[in-house]
Amino acid sequence: MAEHNELGTKGEELAIVHLRSLGYEIIATNWHTQKEEIDIVAMDGKMLVMVEVKTRSTGFYGEPQVFVNRNKQKLLIKAANDYIRLKGFRGECRFDIISIVMPEGKQPRIDHLKDAFYPY
Repeated sequence: MAEHNELGTKGEELAIVHLRSLGYEIIATNWHTQKEEIDIVAMDGKMLVMVEVKTRSTGFYGEPQVFVNRNKQKLLIKAANDYIRLKGFRGECRFDIISIVMPEGKQPRIDHLKDAFYPY
């Protein structure tokens, strides 16, 4: 596995631990439809939460969440719509981003941005 893939996998594992510590129920991970993927699908009470996890080894080029651009948001929204339709979910949904910076040999920094963006 490529080094950046390992970093991404470690970041998603940290994000799951973080969400569970807040009482979220993890419903699915790496849920795919066509070319879209949702990193984590979770429930926060009755709220369905679609979580995009961005992990970097440094924030030098910008915080990880800035890489969730409009194009990526559109793909996530499409995937969320597919998930909701296929699962027959009736209720509210939001999009969160978990931004993780994992410098080598140091504690990772986790930033959880609730309602990070809205469907448009």
